[in-house]
Amino acid sequence: MNLYRSGIALFGVVFVGIGIALLAVTAAQGGAAFGYLLGVLFVALGLGRLYLLRSRR
Repeated sequence: MNLYRSGIALFGVVFVGIGIALLAVTAAQGGAAFGYLLGVLFVALGLGRLYLLRSRR
């Protein structure tokens, strides 16, 4: 895997991590709909990016 693909994979994993952290913090602080939505969108962005990276071999 070249440097570009590794970087894209790293960003995908980081976005999934940010999304999970947002969901956890939102749940711990009582929960607001915007926090849950933002967390789910970050997770979806990261997973979507990893999916596209894997499917374009």
